[in-house]
Amino acid sequence: MRTILIGLGTIGQSYCQLLENRKEDLLRNYGIDSKIVAVADSKGVAINEKGISINDILEIKKKNKSVSDLAIGDKNKSSIDLINEIDAELLVDATPTNIQDGEPSASLLESAMKTKKNIITANKGPLALAFSSVIEKAEYNNVVLKYSATVGGGTPVLEFGRKCLEADRILEMHAILNGTTNYMLTEMDNRGLSYQEALKEAQELGYAETDPTLDVDGFDAAAKLVIMGNLLLDKELVLNDLKIEGIRDITQKDITKAKDNGDTIKLIASVNDVAKVEPVRISKNDPMSVTGALCSVKFVSEFAGEEVIIGKGAGGMETASAMIRDLVEIKQNMRV
Repeated sequence: MRTILIGLGTIGQSYCQLLENRKEDLLRNYGIDSKIVAVADSKGVAINEKGISINDILEIKKKNKSVSDLAIGDKNKSSIDLINEIDAELLVDATPTNIQDGEPSASLLESAMKTKKNIITANKGPLALAFSSVIEKAEYNNVVLKYSATVGGGTPVLEFGRKCLEADRILEMHAILNGTTNYMLTEMDNRGLSYQEALKEAQELGYAETDPTLDVDGFDAAAKLVIMGNLLLDKELVLNDLKIEGIRDITQKDITKAKDNGDTIKLIASVNDVAKVEPVRISKNDPMSVTGALCSVKFVSEFAGEEVIIGKGAGGMETASAMIRDLVEIKQNMRV
């Protein structure tokens, strides 16, 4: 499968590594021979119609250099040029999420659809801002758009709701969708850390960015909730529809008051009659009350009742595993 890969941060590199590690398995079990014919990072591009060695890509990134140093093809092309000009069947979008305008991902997806390329994206931005429009464009252009990596990392949140509950009707969902804030709240509860102390530790461990706004102010969880609500509950949500409150104002006084009643505080994203993200007191015995950087989703359905799925919500290899799942599904759709 001729592939254009855009984005070589943690997720893009993890996708390459997993693709290489599972090369024989993917070919033997699914008939997938993935050939990267063009790749771009933030500093440049590389092109080789015969295929670029994944090990070469990984080695150049280990040296903190750009793939343009591989000196293959025209270095002056943009990511959009690659999509518009290179013959390929698949775009893999591993660019960083931007919830302001969805760029550069929004333009990448648009170009891929116009040139009839199937898409795997780990980027929440365009879907959180204009889910219905993106899905409609993919259908209009008859391309397969897969985005399971946008919610839950390696935990198959969307697949569980879409496939395992397809004979049922999901009525509402409640979820811990951000591993960074869950780690911080866990440490504030277990060790008595202040918000600032917990944030500093999360940043040192790589859970939180230098600018933690997306996580601590609830926007990351909200973007994921929009995708879940639209796909699984047909809500037609956009990010601006949600009431969003983060954890910046949570104090040890709040934590202690909750603990005294056998509760804990979690950043909960929920959708039923309304969609919202806010800190909520829940019982420590609640099945979805996970600790550390874990995430959880509680589905409430008409017949099965409450079901909880728990797993790692982030991480390079975890997210890449979801992208490989999408790759397999695209290949199966191409056979039909």
